[in-house]
Amino acid sequence: MQLLDGKLVSAKIKEDIKQEAAAFLASTGRRPHLVAILVGNDGASETYVASKMRNCELVGFESTNIHYETHITEAELIAKIKELNADAGVDGLIVQLPLPAHIDPDRITEAIDYRKDVDGFHPVNLGRMQRNLPCFIPATPYGILLMLDHYGIDTTGMHAVVVGRSNIVGSPMSILLARNEKPGNCTVTLTHSRTKNIKEEVQRADIVVAAIGKKHFITADMVKEGAVVIDVGINREVSSETKSGYKLYGDVDFEHVAPKSSWITPVPGGVGLMTIIGLLKNTLEAAKGSVYLK
Repeated sequence: MQLLDGKLVSAKIKEDIKQEAAAFLASTGRRPHLVAILVGNDGASETYVASKMRNCELVGFESTNIHYETHITEAELIAKIKELNADAGVDGLIVQLPLPAHIDPDRITEAIDYRKDVDGFHPVNLGRMQRNLPCFIPATPYGILLMLDHYGIDTTGMHAVVVGRSNIVGSPMSILLARNEKPGNCTVTLTHSRTKNIKEEVQRADIVVAAIGKKHFITADMVKEGAVVIDVGINREVSSETKSGYKLYGDVDFEHVAPKSSWITPVPGGVGLMTIIGLLKNTLEAAKGSVYLK
């Protein structure tokens, strides 16, 4: 078993991004700028946004965190998004999910200018991704591709089984792994909570991408010897063992699955760190205008 170490890979790529950001500043007189909007006081969301802002500063980006109370209306939030869409000094714009129940996340996502959609959730970016056209790839799948590329894992001809069909991870990951690209060229099976005989489907996989949001859903008896296992799950549980008061678990039973795997990501220290790398790279490309002309 070898570890797909998100800490190591993200540190390497952040150094590359830092150098590119410095060159961008030297040539334009400004830094790439990411704006994150947070609504409410969800602890996990606050932690994620703080990490994104901190990493922006580490690579030399400008970052702005706009925080609204839960009672903000959908119309008020969309008005702010439109204002930021029109601001030439803003390169990337994200709205942290989940949102309060009275705000439709799809309407919010579609309100963001797709040219600033560095999370890669806008229907224009998802549609262009499906057609293998230049676009902003959703940050988590992008980070996974970067990790596979870093370790030189040749996915060509492999059978990949993706567990989970969300528009954020599972569905785009299935599309990306099937593309005629590197990494890619897999035969892909997309499974989910309604899949019959899901255990048997996963057992056939050369690559398992677990993104179903259930602690230790993937067990050792579901994974064949030598499989590459990518754990996207971040399941938080209250714990007295940590300073933060909670502990993170993946969708994969790491302790028992790891000995059967050729490569595997840990939780924490794996895909979560690479998600931020995907976001940073998208923001840099948005600033440079290398995906969509500015």
